[in-house]
Amino acid sequence: MSARVVFFGHALHAEWVKLRSLRSTWYTLACLFGVGLGITVLATGRAGEVYGSASAAERLAWDPTERSLTAYLVAQLVIGVLGTLVVTSEYATGLVRTSLAVTPRRHRLLAAKVVVAAAVAVVAGQVLMFATFLVGQGLFASQNVPHARLGDPGVLSAVVGGGLYLAAIAVLAIGLGTIMRATAGALTAVVGIVFLVPALAGLFPSWFQGLLDFWPSQGAAAVFATVPNPAYPHPWLNLGGMCLGVAVVLASAFVVFQRRDV
Repeated sequence: MSARVVFFGHALHAEWVKLRSLRSTWYTLACLFGVGLGITVLATGRAGEVYGSASAAERLAWDPTERSLTAYLVAQLVIGVLGTLVVTSEYATGLVRTSLAVTPRRHRLLAAKVVVAAAVAVVAGQVLMFATFLVGQGLFASQNVPHARLGDPGVLSAVVGGGLYLAAIAVLAIGLGTIMRATAGALTAVVGIVFLVPALAGLFPSWFQGLLDFWPSQGAAAVFATVPNPAYPHPWLNLGGMCLGVAVVLASAFVVFQRRDV
């Protein structure tokens, strides 16, 4: 009897079934929205006091869109957990051997994981950004603080860009999870990239400073703002640079996954 040919569509379906069957997927998504909306309420709930005591220069730089999207700072870590578990959960349980037995072409298996997880991350990220924006602007309006509408210049671009930013973080986590094969190691790397490196930016040599223009939580995060930042005048270019870096990590993951035993 000839072996059954596994097409990419079959691999996609299998990965979707596995992803939606994991309780950790739903717990992580619930945490993403719970934490994201909670941080939005905390960040915008006292906007009236903050704006009332602000100086003229601070009021001129007031960016209600960016303020309502600050939940991304923690949301990127949560969605990174989702991306990591797509790969590392199979290594932890040994299911990766079964997956490779069913889909022996490794590049096809990993590509299916990336496509499914990225699709979920894009949808979750966009829904979260729109939700936090609407909640934040509603709280601003209730406190008689200048607020924004989706039709205002640059607002829709910032919200959509924020969703894409989160999806890119999820794909980065998939790549790191594939390379490291361990949840703890991959999450440590994600935390180091999105939090530790930006916090220690001033300690790095001058040649590294240019990379920070495209770094998560640094230059790439300029996409969340509608008030122009002189340091990052082209936020979509910064976000594109970050996505290029993520693509390099993901390409490395494909090479590593293809060459090692498991």
